[in-house]
Amino acid sequence: MIREAKTENGWVRGIEAADPRITVFKGIPFAAPPIGENRWRAPQPAADWEGIRDASRFAPISMQSTPGLGTDVYCKEWHVDPEIPMDEDCLYLNVWTSAKSVDEKQPVLVWYFGGGLQWGYPSEMEFDGERLAKRGVVVVTVNYRINCFGFLAHKELTKEAPEAPTNFGNLDQQAGLRWVVRNIASFGGDPEQITIAGQSAGAGSVLTQMTCPDNFGLFQRAVIMSGMIRSPYAEEGMGIPPSLDEAEKLGEKFFNYLGVKTLAEARQLDAKYIRDCYDKFMYENEIMVTSRDNNICIGDPIRLFAQGEYAGVPVLAGNTEDEFPFMIDAQNEEELEKKASAWFCKKAEEFLAIPQVHEQTKDGYAPVSGMELMTKAAFLLNEKSVKPANCYYYRFAPDIPGEDHPGTFHSVDLWFFFETLAKCWRPFVGRHYDLARQMCNYWANFIKYGDPNGTDDDGKVLPKWNPYQENDRAEMVFTAQGAKSGNEKNSKLMEFLLSDRIERMKKAVCSDDCYIAEQAVFFWHKPLDKI
Repeated sequence: MIREAKTENGWVRGIEAADPRITVFKGIPFAAPPIGENRWRAPQPAADWEGIRDASRFAPISMQSTPGLGTDVYCKEWHVDPEIPMDEDCLYLNVWTSAKSVDEKQPVLVWYFGGGLQWGYPSEMEFDGERLAKRGVVVVTVNYRINCFGFLAHKELTKEAPEAPTNFGNLDQQAGLRWVVRNIASFGGDPEQITIAGQSAGAGSVLTQMTCPDNFGLFQRAVIMSGMIRSPYAEEGMGIPPSLDEAEKLGEKFFNYLGVKTLAEARQLDAKYIRDCYDKFMYENEIMVTSRDNNICIGDPIRLFAQGEYAGVPVLAGNTEDEFPFMIDAQNEEELEKKASAWFCKKAEEFLAIPQVHEQTKDGYAPVSGMELMTKAAFLLNEKSVKPANCYYYRFAPDIPGEDHPGTFHSVDLWFFFETLAKCWRPFVGRHYDLARQMCNYWANFIKYGDPNGTDDDGKVLPKWNPYQENDRAEMVFTAQGAKSGNEKNSKLMEFLLSDRIERMKKAVCSDDCYIAEQAVFFWHKPLDKI
């Protein structure tokens, strides 16, 4: 086993995982502490150290609201420790490896956590890389700055560093990836077989990284879990990055909220004070997220991917069945028809002729999964680009036990892909563990080969998973009875909206104009406390 490894900055000593055939290295610095003058600055090189650095404990999490104090599903699910160490000095990563020597060249997974770019950390218990490492994958989980520490923009910052004025969290992710390319061979990994992956805002981060030309060639595959979030009833929505100018204005407003006038003054403030102010500020204003800085984010990543303007690598993407249902917010049929006419124009009559449109819930009409819709639309458009790559679609739809009867809520599939169900409080039983084993095997195969197909642990061939294409609408559905492959059977509503979304995206031009909402229909989606 590799228990000690040499990095570019010095030696590290890891610790055996629960399975002693796996070594985990925790808290390896990949950049200098982003404190003092490095606050709101692109990540700087890490310092060298003497001797062998102990890598047996996770490093502090990024500055954020204290985990475990809320009553939402995520505080019970995995944000369970209010005492978890937190610090502005947070640019560290973790490595799990089963390699016995540096010559093994195992494929590598680089994981970006989710949390709306406001919360989250790689030491969340569902992100344990041991089960993937057991399958011959070197797993790397990268921490990065979030919320106002990671995504503040301000005119002073732009003047100071026009080449990297904001999006420090994304730059941290990029720095972590580049560290992996330079160092992972020392852990038995192959720097030429890297998959970047993430869920929710982590998946949005994958989209940002894979559409940044500076990253082309640094990785060979990508996994986007619950990351393409858009409404079929409006052009605006989650994941569309604001302009740098908009982000700068928000930053100026935040400086006023902090009671400072200059960047120098803001850099002298206590990190906890900044965090606490932002916790209040974010509920009264827009949150700080990735903006179009023309550096690491050059446009709307989903549009760029759909147009083929990305790294050109195989993609595995999908969603859970119950997350983010979008619908038309109408109180009656008259209002429904008015809003349908405003949005669909000449096609409104065709839309209103679909019986499912008139099925009214307590929240509106015509509910549909915006996540599934957008992912499939992007896949079909990408297929027609100059250099398309295979794209594999999945839907997560098993039963999820618990007294809260949660359905397949946003993020619950993480327990399954990482095969970490045993850490969860929910009363999972045998069929859930069987499904998790299958899902982890599919994922490991994709990381290794760019193709999820292969065999299960018992040697049986896993159900065939074909790429999602116009002539073969193949999808993998993860059910209570296990993985089931087949061709989609869209409702008339889904098929209509899929066609409409593709048509709208074809017409879009990658300029600032495409970020201005078209004639918007008021829409509703099921809110979540935290992403």
